Amino acid sequence: MVKILHAADFHLDSAFGSLSEERARQRRQECRQLVGRLVDYANDHGADLMLLPGDLFDGERVYAQTAEELASELGRFHGGVIIAPGNHDPYTHRSPYARVLWPENVHIFTQNTMERLDFPQYGCTVYGAAFSAAESAEPEEFAAEGDGVKILVLHGEVGSAGSRYRSLTTSWLERTGVDYAALGHVHEHRGVQHAGAVAYAYPGCPEGRGFDELGDKGFLFGTVDTDRVDLQFVPFARRRYELLTLDVTDADAAQLAADALRGREEDIVRLVLTGQVDAAPDTNLLTQQLAAFCWQLEVRDETRTRQDLWRGCGEDSLRGLFLQNLREEYDRADAAGRAAIEQAVRFGLAAMENREL
Repeated sequence: MVKILHAADFHLDSAFGSLSEERARQRRQECRQLVGRLVDYANDHGADLMLLPGDLFDGERVYAQTAEELASELGRFHGGVIIAPGNHDPYTHRSPYARVLWPENVHIFTQNTMERLDFPQYGCTVYGAAFSAAESAEPEEFAAEGDGVKILVLHGEVGSAGSRYRSLTTSWLERTGVDYAALGHVHEHRGVQHAGAVAYAYPGCPEGRGFDELGDKGFLFGTVDTDRVDLQFVPFARRRYELLTLDVTDADAAQLAADALRGREEDIVRLVLTGQVDAAPDTNLLTQQLAAFCWQLEVRDETRTRQDLWRGCGEDSLRGLFLQNLREEYDRADAAGRAAIEQAVRFGLAAMENREL
């Protein structure tokens, strides 16, 4: 049995173009610090191997400091580190992998063909391959050999036939005969899955970089044995991207938003306001009022200005007759009944105008 930490898709030195220059610089630094935090966790929890299947860098052009810090931090890990470069950080003579002196415990796959690493101290064999360019064809056929735990570390897409980013099939994974395939490329963790007897998983990215990468991000940690894979997802992001939608119909938008944002002081939030209002909310003012509730806030207005429900009542038209009948009931109703009739009017007008409520 071998204890592993499986993480991928750091995308170090990403631009964070939607943030201000100062905030983007801070996020890049926080992502560099992520590596040290991972190493501390792995050491504190007794991991044997750290499996990193690619896209650790966002591209070949990175700050020299970034690659050097990565190498230095990984050198602090008490076990072995295995890196399988991906499509964003392929192994070439220009890549950071080829320009930095890496510690002895760090093993980097450098070929687009399958390589093998033996770790007899852990009773484990690790197979893997690198991207050697921004695109890669389907992998070669191979079958894992020997006794003990067999692991595959690879960057690629399962179930995406014809993908330029190393298309993988479940049948190919099954034929490898490994106990666990530690994959990278997909930025969302979808649980540990199986291709026959082969367990495989994507850990997702450990830090979101935009509103297409929402919620908790992290890595997988646990044990791999010849007959059992027991891995748990560990949320680890310094900041989360969150998308909140609020219906502010007949409500104080500022107060409703403040309540929704409590406990999100470290998050990057897009707040979308919906519903019917008498006047469009001032998004700039709301952003200023709510700025202290989260690290970064974006407010979007998708409300609809409330129309006079009874406009056209009594006119010689389908709309006029519909409103006249309901207005007579409205005038006789109590407060609760009037609210129900107003809702019926909204539904009816939306249907006649072929629009959403």
